[in-house]
Amino acid sequence: MKSMLDSKLCSAEDAADIIEDGQTVACGGFVGISHPEALTSAIKERFLHNGSPRNLTLVYAAGQGDGKTRGLNHLAHKGLLKRVVGGHWGLAPGLGRLASENLIEAYNFPQGVICQLLRDIAAGRPGCITHIGLDTFIDPKNGGGRLNSCSRESLVERIRLGEKEWLWYKSFPVHIGLIRGTAADPFSNIVTYDEAIIGEVLPIAQAVHNCGGRVIAQVKKLLKKPVPPQSVKVPGILVDHIVVADPDKHHQTFAEKYNNGYFSPAPEGISLKTTDPMEMGPRRIIAARALKEIGEGAIANLGIGIPEDIGRVAEEYGLLDKFILTLESGPIGGVPAGGWSFGASLYPQAIIDQPAQFDFYDGRGLDFAALGAAEIDSCGNVNVSKFGDKVPGVGGFVNITQTAKKLVFCSTMTAGGLKISCTKNNLVIENEGSINKFVKDVEQVSFSAPHSLGIGQEVIYITERAVFRLNRNGLELIEAAPGIDIESQILGVMDFKPIVRDVKLMPKEIFR
Repeated sequence: MKSMLDSKLCSAEDAADIIEDGQTVACGGFVGISHPEALTSAIKERFLHNGSPRNLTLVYAAGQGDGKTRGLNHLAHKGLLKRVVGGHWGLAPGLGRLASENLIEAYNFPQGVICQLLRDIAAGRPGCITHIGLDTFIDPKNGGGRLNSCSRESLVERIRLGEKEWLWYKSFPVHIGLIRGTAADPFSNIVTYDEAIIGEVLPIAQAVHNCGGRVIAQVKKLLKKPVPPQSVKVPGILVDHIVVADPDKHHQTFAEKYNNGYFSPAPEGISLKTTDPMEMGPRRIIAARALKEIGEGAIANLGIGIPEDIGRVAEEYGLLDKFILTLESGPIGGVPAGGWSFGASLYPQAIIDQPAQFDFYDGRGLDFAALGAAEIDSCGNVNVSKFGDKVPGVGGFVNITQTAKKLVFCSTMTAGGLKISCTKNNLVIENEGSINKFVKDVEQVSFSAPHSLGIGQEVIYITERAVFRLNRNGLELIEAAPGIDIESQILGVMDFKPIVRDVKLMPKEIFR
């Protein structure tokens, strides 16, 4: 058993040398959780030192990076990459710059689709056939997920099966798999018991192995004894090389070296209160109003940004036990972490793998979801994925917004300098933002309102001063904040006129 493991051990530098020019590399991770930092940084160093490997195709599902230098930012070099097929781009701005300058072929597909596509590649299927992405910019009739003019190949087609339209995301060979686990046992089995998520390590490993490629696993330690078989996340038969990483390149998240609570049940009698009360401001108002839309017992998902704060406000009000929060990365229950630990949950009830979580989401298992919105148009369409040269991408946004039974978009009315205060339960706009977020037409359709109406979703748009509802004729203003003038401070900062009929006051208590 020992010799089996020993034959696979290598340094991160040796692992980087294995990758050949022109190969397709799949990399696992979520923000900074379970990202193989030692491996991606070694690939960068090899390229900067001798110009190899070159012209790689990079495939990844969840965004991986810190918005600066870590994660997939290591691979953002001209010549190193030829093509990128990714779920969320915003955490690796270096990749976005390469895309905007037409230096790489660039595709943005839904996060859930990519990790499910890896399973289909492993199984030898022609691809992933799904409803996710229909009528958005990912639909071939709207661009096929291409992010620039040099991305000419069609990687997704619209097909008809039976009486329905579907999207077919095509399979392709994957040659190198970069995965991360906690430890490897004498059989080279990989376990993830100290990781905050499981991710898509098994689909990556199976896909690469069945394509005749090589799987490289980063771990933080080696075990002397075999682990219980049911705890194995990647069998050793799929693992070709194992790298024991330097501890500084194997932090649990990009914000925390180690947090036992991310993979443990809550100790008996412990309070789940983890943060101080939020200060009054637009984010708190929006989060408090959105909280009122979550039904008791609901299975919910809260996106990054303002939606994260819904959990904080629920925690403050002692309401976290009234519903179950889930994360697309796999945790179920507990308190979702924010910032550079996003994707982890404190004291979760369960953690499943990421593709399985998206199976549940895609089949309409979510009762409620709250997501951010950067642009909202007169039809109710939402853009979160492209603004001029910036391409943050969609991540799991499309999977979640096309399937949750009830959907809430959270956004301020304006951006760029907005300042507010609350006096006697009234909202006061002290300084208006310079950018209107309610526009005539969004730059890119990340959420299709007509598609949503067709599947019967309930959709609400919540801002710090107004609440809108989606109906067949567009957006309808249904609530306004106390102290706000509808004509000048709501309609006056929109590039279109919504339906205005019976407008009620937003609940006064959220402005205290």
